Amino acid sequence: MTPDFPSSETLQAEAASLILPRFAEAEALALGQILTELGRGLTIVINIRTPDRTLFHAALPGSGPINDRWIQRKSATALLFQEASLAVGVRTRAKGESLAKFGLPVEDYAEQGGAVPIRVEGAGVVAVVTVSGLAQVDDHNLAVAGLRQLKAGL
Repeated sequence: MTPDFPSSETLQAEAASLILPRFAEAEALALGQILTELGRGLTIVINIRTPDRTLFHAALPGSGPINDRWIQRKSATALLFQEASLAVGVRTRAKGESLAKFGLPVEDYAEQGGAVPIRVEGAGVVAVVTVSGLAQVDDHNLAVAGLRQLKAGL
């Protein structure tokens, strides 16, 4: 069951709690494995990327090409705004706006939840983890759960 949308303040506090001490290929693989395990039995796609390359990608059984398209759009939003795609959506909806206000085509950007920036202490946003296949708040929460587990192990 999808919970209610969190507030902007809740999402900001959550983002602050997810700052990692480091993140590179080894951590991307570990995060991907964590999310693959958490997603066992779910029809989801998991993607971890920097602005210029994919570090991890998994399409779990039952997911489809449309999930890859959502991954691209949500990841682009999180990387552009440097915050979770859910946070962008919560904020724009609260203002009665959409990404069109910024001249962003819906073919390339999505303000639905599921993409969470990966921040490293002292370096800012270095990558994004994105989940697609569930309701948007559930996609977001799964990505956050994976980041929390990764952080606990670093």
